[in-house]
Amino acid sequence: MKVERLAIPDVILVTPPRFSDDRGFFSETYNQQRMAAAGIDAPFVQDNQSLSRQKGVVRGLHCQLAPFAQGKLVRCSKGAIWDVAVDARDGSPTYGKWVAAELSEENWSQLWLPPGFLHGFVTLTDNAEVQYKCTNVYDKASERAVIWNCPHLKIEWPVKSQEVILSDKDTIAPDFTAARGWFHS
Repeated sequence: MKVERLAIPDVILVTPPRFSDDRGFFSETYNQQRMAAAGIDAPFVQDNQSLSRQKGVVRGLHCQLAPFAQGKLVRCSKGAIWDVAVDARDGSPTYGKWVAAELSEENWSQLWLPPGFLHGFVTLTDNAEVQYKCTNVYDKASERAVIWNCPHLKIEWPVKSQEVILSDKDTIAPDFTAARGWFHS
């Protein structure tokens, strides 16, 4: 398994091997021992899957507050996304910084975001399917969001603003200043 720590070292890009032949391929997408050796030693309690039918769908930037804060291991099994992690941990040396990686059915990579990070992605293709493992269950009362194009974060999204497709909820999310105090490092 290929392991790469990104510019924010707590965010890890992993790529499990795929074994292909004339029939197709086989891949072990999650193995607790191998992930722990890569620095992802978290108990996963919930799996989520989303389908975005159009290129340009932005989902995020989302998180959940304690005691329901979630770490996420994200992958894209069909199509492609550009996945973003924003450090929202007060006191962290990388507070307010972001990293991103393309996840796709072609590159087979997965992105680990520990609790305390905002998460979002934009679809780079039509019919993008995303799965992610979570370290905590969904709790609506703990859910928070930050606007995807917050000027404080300066995320360099690979999509034009006029091409973005958002949910009503994500359209009215506050800017990053609202996140102060949500998490502590």
